[in-house]
Amino acid sequence: MCAFLGALLSERRQGEQVELFVLTRWSSMAAIRAFAGSNPGRAVVEPGAVAALTDYDRTVQHYGVLEAGSME
Repeated sequence: MCAFLGALLSERRQGEQVELFVLTRWSSMAAIRAFAGSNPGRAVVEPGAVAALTDYDRTVQHYGVLEAGSME
């Protein structure tokens, strides 16, 4: 079972280009593997997004959450 918990999409303008940062939240590494397959360090990017981007990272980093809170 793939337990996707949500995502955050941020942007940073770099002259004429826009850099996007995507942070996704998952219930566990097992959930990430269920989504990404046997290599969870490989970025999973939809074909439509690949077509729209000039470049993107082919790998991802995974971090464990130590504490979570609201920023509102």
